[in-house]
Amino acid sequence: MASDMKDVDLAAKADQATERLAQARASIAKSIVGLEDVVEQSLAVLLSGGHGLLVGAPGLAKTRLVHTLAVVTGLDDKRVQFTPDLMPADILGSEVLEEDAAGTRAFRFIPGPIFCRLLMADEINRASPRTQAALLQAMQEGYVTIAGQRHDLPKPFHVLATQNPIEQEGTYPLPEAQLDRFLMQIDVPYPSREEERAILLATTGVEEAESEPVLDVAELLELQRLVRAMPVGEAVMAAILTLLENARPDRSSDADVRDGVDWGPGPRAGQALMLAVRARALIQGRLAPSTQDVLALAEPVLKHRMALSFAARADGLSLETLIARLAGEAA
Repeated sequence: MASDMKDVDLAAKADQATERLAQARASIAKSIVGLEDVVEQSLAVLLSGGHGLLVGAPGLAKTRLVHTLAVVTGLDDKRVQFTPDLMPADILGSEVLEEDAAGTRAFRFIPGPIFCRLLMADEINRASPRTQAALLQAMQEGYVTIAGQRHDLPKPFHVLATQNPIEQEGTYPLPEAQLDRFLMQIDVPYPSREEERAILLATTGVEEAESEPVLDVAELLELQRLVRAMPVGEAVMAAILTLLENARPDRSSDADVRDGVDWGPGPRAGQALMLAVRARALIQGRLAPSTQDVLALAEPVLKHRMALSFAARADGLSLETLIARLAGEAA
């Protein structure tokens, strides 16, 4: 009986959450034209409590999307433009020596822009590896250490980074360890003709529609707890495990994976996929994820956690095609 009551309570919470998330998406749509899949995946990242990497050409509303998500979800946001001369202290903060009226000197910590709930790391691959590494502890642990002192970040804490895939001169590719910290790599496509017409009409007039706050911090945290409480069926679990195993060259029976993949996804990829499929189901109004969610999210979860060999790329093999095939076989 207690289990039945728990299931009823979970279903009621899920119904209420779906309604609130529909309101959030409607508010986002006031500022962001099209990009339904990108918005859905970005919301899934936030609901999963993770970080996202937005990859797309300049001018595709990546910055606008991150700020809109902050407004709609009630998260205070800050933006850092990553450049080659950016130092770790410019992000994390630093200690300064101050002297009071009595002549006593003491160090005071001045927090950097990372002390917010939604940090936009714009063009993250333009910063040096040293500065990129400064984000690692914060993204994984939720705190930073300055001069031996621990400083906790606010909760929730999310990083939505952007990356330009076209211009690579003067950039520093993200190391695998940092890429793995991103729950999803979200590719931002060019708009369709109809979407671009709507963009032109919406953004070149006297006034532009603005998104409005829908959620707040407490509600987002509750949604994140709800995502973790959602049940996952054995079929979905089996699809995730099969997909991960088949994507690893030392375990896979697929010739393309064995011969063409340098490294495959680790356990963090499975954790990301488990959370992301639940979040997608909740956004779409379902109490439990299905294998279709695994198919839909396999690429954004696995793409940045795998690498093809030079020979495989030369033969025309692409990660997108390979992951889609592996996901289809697993589901």
